Amino acid sequence: MIDRVPASIQVPIEHDGHNGGTKSHDLVTVEEPLEIRIIHGKKRERLSLSVTMRTPGSDEELAVGFLKGEGIIDNSDDILGVHPVGSPSIDKGLINIVEVVLEPHHAFDPDTLTRHTYTSSSCGICGKTSLDAIAVAVGPRSPYQLPISESDLHALPTKLHIKQVEFERTGGLHAAATFTSDGEIEKIREDVGRHNAVDKLVGSYLLESKMKMLSQRGLLLSGRASFELIQKAALAHISFVAAIGPPSSLAIELAEEQNITLIGFLRHDRFNRYSGMGKGQ
Repeated sequence: MIDRVPASIQVPIEHDGHNGGTKSHDLVTVEEPLEIRIIHGKKRERLSLSVTMRTPGSDEELAVGFLKGEGIIDNSDDILGVHPVGSPSIDKGLINIVEVVLEPHHAFDPDTLTRHTYTSSSCGICGKTSLDAIAVAVGPRSPYQLPISESDLHALPTKLHIKQVEFERTGGLHAAATFTSDGEIEKIREDVGRHNAVDKLVGSYLLESKMKMLSQRGLLLSGRASFELIQKAALAHISFVAAIGPPSSLAIELAEEQNITLIGFLRHDRFNRYSGMGKGQ
């Protein structure tokens, strides 16, 4: 269920044009911190895992999607409950903490998180190390390839744009969507952070106990395909990723390693295939 909280707010601006400055208003995307906590183990220890800047809404989906992307949980059976905690913020009335309660017997070691935050290209973690870590976390993958036609692929950007309600209002949000083999968009989530949009999307399937469906769905990204987003796709067992923007070099390497078909620069009349069946044709 999608939270009904404001994803955009109206702010006063001074508009500068040919006829001089005029005072007006503009809709801007809301960006607020969200702290993700877990309660784990037989002793019910509480641990703060992350603070991410997000667009409010679908916070429970974001939290469990993040845990899935970290390799902390696999499916809904690993969770006892997920809920916002704490007092609403004074300025916007938002609750900016989500707590996920894990099953008491669910194994979790804080020192073995599979996802890393890469702050720069010189952070000291090489591509090979990253690829090996993901391969261990993902485990055996199905050889399934999404059978989608080129014409259905070409139609996806327009279909995504139509469904990007908040982007249409502010122009400030990324989108992630799942699509079927006949080119229909099944679900969409938007957020100021592209990684958050994917976490919300994956989290929505996890909370509905439908993670297995993702192995037969494609992932559509409104922007570029980074290593982190391909990693999230791999951990969700998604075998087809199409991005309207370009991929990074390490994203391509990971897609090839994980047998993921990766499409970039998807338009109504063209696209580039960087990995997967039919590459180079």
